[in-house]
Amino acid sequence: MNPREKELAERSLWPLILKYSLPAIIGMLVNALYNVVDRFYIGRIPNIGADALSGLGVTFPIICAVLAFTLLIGIGGASCISIRLGKKDREGAEEVLGNVLSSAAAVSVMLSAAGILFADNALRFFGASDVTIVYASPYLKTYFTGTFFFVTGVAVNHSLRGSGSPYVSATTQVLGAVLNVILDPVFIFVFDMGVEGAAIATVISQAASFCWVMANAFSKKNTVRLRVKYLRPRLRILLRIASIGISPFLLQLAASAVNIVANHALKTYGGDNAIGAMTVISSVSTLFVMPLFGLNQGLQPILGYNYGAENYGRVKHALRHQMTLATAHLTLCYAVVMLAPSALVEFFILKSRESENLIQLATTGLPIFMLVLPLLGFQIPATNYFQSIGKAGVAIVVTLLRQVILLIPLYILLPRFFGMRGIWYAAPVSDSIAFLISAAVMEFERRRLAALPAPPEPVKGARA
Repeated sequence: MNPREKELAERSLWPLILKYSLPAIIGMLVNALYNVVDRFYIGRIPNIGADALSGLGVTFPIICAVLAFTLLIGIGGASCISIRLGKKDREGAEEVLGNVLSSAAAVSVMLSAAGILFADNALRFFGASDVTIVYASPYLKTYFTGTFFFVTGVAVNHSLRGSGSPYVSATTQVLGAVLNVILDPVFIFVFDMGVEGAAIATVISQAASFCWVMANAFSKKNTVRLRVKYLRPRLRILLRIASIGISPFLLQLAASAVNIVANHALKTYGGDNAIGAMTVISSVSTLFVMPLFGLNQGLQPILGYNYGAENYGRVKHALRHQMTLATAHLTLCYAVVMLAPSALVEFFILKSRESENLIQLATTGLPIFMLVLPLLGFQIPATNYFQSIGKAGVAIVVTLLRQVILLIPLYILLPRFFGMRGIWYAAPVSDSIAFLISAAVMEFERRRLAALPAPPEPVKGARA
């Protein structure tokens, strides 16, 4: 047992969770700036900020779909690597990493070609009007020119984190996001390129992150290295990656589907400004929820390794710690939303006569939309638990409950009775029902783990 594996198996949980999660949390927060910073600056473009922000909101379902394929490969690969390391199969873990790179590269090229060719048709389908497509189309087409860097870089980065390299993973995310923060105002305002300038800044930032993560993937310092001999795709490995990554994949596709339905409802009951208001609300939500996904990343190697090593008591304690941290964080965020909704909204959109209606809609909708936000402190870790231990089927059900099975019908039905407020009510109603069902599933899993036999104690004096 090498020092890193010994740490995953034996180190006290609180310091271990902080060590693995803090870099990932910082990385996810900074990574969230890729889209949030674009919205921040675009919302401040004089005279067109409100319409441009609404246009950016229409692109969100398509960007979610791209991210879905990234997570299918990256999260699936990371879990496979963690589990194989727990079984002391380092060569198998490296073979998984090679397949992650080759499959991500192939998928990214296909996505890029399809995205550039069909961008305008997709935007119309997703709710773009004659006003908003003027801003959405150049942003999306430029974004797709960098799909290779985004999909491949993020997928490999997830895999490196799954091998027990949290600092490399976090540094990669921070590098690209900080560069995007710097380049956005330069291309948008200094070069006067507007919305298209924001997309160019994003592509350059993603390319820089890709170069950094690839340099680290080949480094001898990593527990799991990228080796050319493992780049040849293996169907057995690809199917295993997909079986685990299917849950986050479907979650993101669900997010895309939800946004399509929501955009049509928003356009029907509130017009383009309502889509812009949802863009602002989703930006606030992203900043609040992203730390939980960083926490997920930090817990994934701990949960996966110890589950693979049959150390089920440690798995349960780690999950309990994660849920405690997640719920405390979201409770604090909930208090901020309830106390200062207008301040949060006006952070993303320049206050003017043109944006007055958008600001009013977002300020009204934000507290309703996040009414039961602390409940996600249970739901998101529960989904991550099932992903981390390779139980893809359960993870899919828990994941899709909130995002598809409940939320889409609510977006269709509630506005018919409550108008615009019905759109805001959909999220908290969905979260509440999904929480109750998820809690029942986790209680069943807790009893299953309690019934499993403990692994045999190692013989004293034997080699680890």
